[in-house]
Amino acid sequence: MRSFWKGSLGFGLVNIPVRLYVATEKHDVKFRQLHKECMTPIKYEKRCPVCDCDITSDEIVRGYEYESGRYVVLEEEDFEQLPLTTNKMIEIQNFVPAADIDMAYLDRMYYLEPAEGGDKAYQLLLRAMDQIQCWAVAKFVLRSRESLALVWVRDRVLTLSTMFYAGEVRSPQRLDLGAGAVKISEKEQELALKLIEELSIPFEPERYSSDYQTALSDLIAAKIAGAEVETAVPKTQPKVVDLMAALQASLDKAQQMAEKENKPEPSRSEVR
Repeated sequence: MRSFWKGSLGFGLVNIPVRLYVATEKHDVKFRQLHKECMTPIKYEKRCPVCDCDITSDEIVRGYEYESGRYVVLEEEDFEQLPLTTNKMIEIQNFVPAADIDMAYLDRMYYLEPAEGGDKAYQLLLRAMDQIQCWAVAKFVLRSRESLALVWVRDRVLTLSTMFYAGEVRSPQRLDLGAGAVKISEKEQELALKLIEELSIPFEPERYSSDYQTALSDLIAAKIAGAEVETAVPKTQPKVVDLMAALQASLDKAQQMAEKENKPEPSRSEVR
């Protein structure tokens, strides 16, 4: 992995030199847009309609439109000179109990690695946070924007997740959830709880994969090989009329699947 940000992680008067690494990656299948007539990849050109010419990246500046058609231009130096202590510093504001964090506020995840001279302070902070199960709320500047962040311990590594500010997470209060319009019987609640219990297992990320991506990769491979592509008939979901019957049927199916998974493989003597 290659780090893309270098600075310090600060709490109190302690500064830990660190490097930041992207911790996640997408495995989506990527497509090119082609001209249907000649199958040529489409170009995305940056062009000035007034000068009627193509523009290179070094000719582009960032402008803020404060009135219609009027802009104030900000150069890279302007962003670097902002009176912020977080330009090259992940500045811890507070430590909070891990249980208090609402996952809705978390965005992208990164790994923090100690840079030269930061090993001891890094390990000290990591072990202290891990021992008392607290996370740190911090601020730092990333891509010309001051971001709110959460520093936490994952697999013995200090991990940073950027966060949304309070005003950026929409409230669900206006949603009509139908809580006042329905009545749920004790039997229905009991069956729902049993179904959840039957489907409950320890979380193992390796159990889950993208069926869509697998099918898409197979489709692409078949097209490359010139094979005839078979189209699956989409499953039609039965209309749920009786909630109790649907819950019971779901529970029966889940129990059958669990029995099938837990059934021991027959020995060779049994097969004979």
